[in-house]
Amino acid sequence: MIEARTTGHGTNRAARLMARLAVLAAVGSLVVLGLAIGEGGLTVVLAGFLGIVLCAAGVWWFVAHRGAMRLFGALVALAAPVGVLVLFAQEGLWLTALILALCWSIALACARSALRRSRPPRPTPAVPATPPARPVLIMNPKSGGGKVGRFGLVEKAEALGARVVLLDPSAPADVAALARQAVAEGADLLGVAGGDGTQALVAAVAAEHDLPFLVISAGTRNHFAMDLGLDRDDPARCLAALTDGEELRVDLGDVDGRPFVNTVSFGVYADVVQRPEYRDDKAGTALALMPDLLLGDGVRRLDARIDGTELTDQQALLVSNNPYVSPDELSGGGRRPRLDDGELGVLGIRVEDAAQAADLAVRGSQSSGLTVMSAQRVHVTSGADEIPVAVDGEALRMPTPVVCTLRPLALRVLVPRDRPGVVVPTPPVRWRRIFDLAFGRTVPDGGGDAGPGPTPKTPG
Repeated sequence: MIEARTTGHGTNRAARLMARLAVLAAVGSLVVLGLAIGEGGLTVVLAGFLGIVLCAAGVWWFVAHRGAMRLFGALVALAAPVGVLVLFAQEGLWLTALILALCWSIALACARSALRRSRPPRPTPAVPATPPARPVLIMNPKSGGGKVGRFGLVEKAEALGARVVLLDPSAPADVAALARQAVAEGADLLGVAGGDGTQALVAAVAAEHDLPFLVISAGTRNHFAMDLGLDRDDPARCLAALTDGEELRVDLGDVDGRPFVNTVSFGVYADVVQRPEYRDDKAGTALALMPDLLLGDGVRRLDARIDGTELTDQQALLVSNNPYVSPDELSGGGRRPRLDDGELGVLGIRVEDAAQAADLAVRGSQSSGLTVMSAQRVHVTSGADEIPVAVDGEALRMPTPVVCTLRPLALRVLVPRDRPGVVVPTPPVRWRRIFDLAFGRTVPDGGGDAGPGPTPKTPG
């Protein structure tokens, strides 16, 4: 107990120090700006701000329009940052801009470090696992561009005593039925080498029979494996769990009776993935469809009831199995610090013109176009009787209303003891908390999660 308290106080002192350094660096940037006002400091700030606004507006015009307007948007998006750099060079402002950028970068780095130190991650409890006697692994040889064959997963799994069910790419299979058959034949573990959509279907069968589930990171994006801390570069390392593993209890999402391990998407993204050409040309398909989906005849608006909060006229809605630490998941870069908190994460977005796109670029999660919440239940409706839904990236259509819920701690996941992908997600920086850490009378102890969770916002 004494050692734990000492560690906690050490963490608090380090967090306070980093918070003070963050404030000092932020103040330093203001001092530099003040000293450089007569030397073009204000021009640096205004030009940088204008560059961000124009770049965001250009991206909007490029995505939401076709023809000449799309070309104009591309030119603006490219010319804005280039123009700012040229201005700095011609007016001799590059040194001031560099110092300001350096001060602000140090301030953000110290602020994030302070937040991580003040609230270290609360690891998901793991218990030692008995090696399975009759593991059955379902493998998709096409997943991830052929990772099953490239990493020799079949041979390595069989050498460890697992029975492998290799899917036939030319004959679509019911993987849930295959998993149930394996259970009926005595399997004491189910696992999947494939995409997140396949992972979810087999995971639901494992949860139904209270069997451990093994994730093999052989998919393309492997979001579930990433948040479990598994090695996404070498899926064969996941097989170590069969002989030297530990077990985690995590939540399992449910959307109208269908399981999901990562996300359910409604709106623009769900519409795009419905197209058969999307798999072979993701960027081209999205650019071809976006003008109609955002402004044209294909515009679809969604309403949602998030627990007791009403959210209306959304262009896109993303519901996740536990909240992401920041809204970066909209671009595929987010992570979930926990998979066992028993809450859904919700991201709603509505951007209808260049001004709102610029507002989103400048203000981020504080923009009126972005809603970040967490909930126990999400009820999605639309003017249509049936809507496109992307479940863990799989294109489906579901009758409205669509209801998303969570099954807390329903899934037993077997993982290797050595998981190189376990990292502390960077929490969003909130300067009020930084000032509290730096100068407040109290500092949180070493408990808590990786940082402040999603901040509920009243839909704007």
